[in-house]
Amino acid sequence: MTAAGPAPVALSCGEPSGIGPELAEAAWAALGTALPFVWIGAPAHLPGGVPHVIVSDPSQAAEAARHGLAVLAIDIPGPRVPGTPQPAQAAGVIDSIARGVALVQDGACSALCTLPISKQALAEGAGFAYPGHTEYLCALAGVDEVVMMLASDELRVVPATIHIALADVPAALTARLLEKRLRITRAALVAQFGITAPRIAVAGLNPHAGEGGRMGREELTLIIPVLDRLRAEGFDLIGPLPADTMFHARARAGYDAAVCMYHDQALIPIKTLAFDKGVNVTLGMPFVRTSPDHGTAFGIAGQGIADPSSTIEALKLARRLAGGAA
Repeated sequence: MTAAGPAPVALSCGEPSGIGPELAEAAWAALGTALPFVWIGAPAHLPGGVPHVIVSDPSQAAEAARHGLAVLAIDIPGPRVPGTPQPAQAAGVIDSIARGVALVQDGACSALCTLPISKQALAEGAGFAYPGHTEYLCALAGVDEVVMMLASDELRVVPATIHIALADVPAALTARLLEKRLRITRAALVAQFGITAPRIAVAGLNPHAGEGGRMGREELTLIIPVLDRLRAEGFDLIGPLPADTMFHARARAGYDAAVCMYHDQALIPIKTLAFDKGVNVTLGMPFVRTSPDHGTAFGIAGQGIADPSSTIEALKLARRLAGGAA
């Protein structure tokens, strides 16, 4: 906290050749002084559609926001080449993420919002050995297990399994995995979202949630035993539910978050309901981390047509979860 209010949100630069720099400028243009944040990147990579102010410390972000995008400058060599990642810039992109984490851990920033990276570009340019953004953040934060939530005003969803082939889901979906997902989700709903008694809906794996074993037995042998065990501890769990009937408006009113069994089961409903405003939230971190729910969009980078809605919502949610108004 600062004398003027909550510390600003740290916004990592993301892949310079993607739409990240454009999103940073558009977010300041939309938010101005209402939500101070500091972008960590190379000033030369900004398109220049709005003014920017170089700051030496995040505490200067609120004042800087009156005049332009607050920028905490770091060295990332070479110009921005929209649509074409530059290998020499990969180390700087990684440094931007690490700087953001350090600022949050030190209390200089209240939360971290990360703009999209290209894992391939980072691996080719700097030997980035992590499977993704989140795994690197886990290493920096010293945690070994986190949960991905996609959140919007209409719906919050957590996929139990994420980026694996559908054929591999049944083997990957273990009782331990499902229990950990449910525990981390519930703890975050209480601690970060301020929901004192979270209601969590749980999808079945099979059509009709297995229909009593006639369409698959994972509900009977795996999901229900986990839910019963956690209910005995006081968890408010609904399900397992047929996935095709749990996302309409009346059903959503009955729970605070939904835990689904695989990627598309969770992401199709939220992207249908809130395609431009969904936010990726990493649960289980010792700090708040959000990100827009899209990628680098190389195909439209540099054209000035990128939609900043998800980035704006990610900054707002980061601020709100960190205890500030948004």
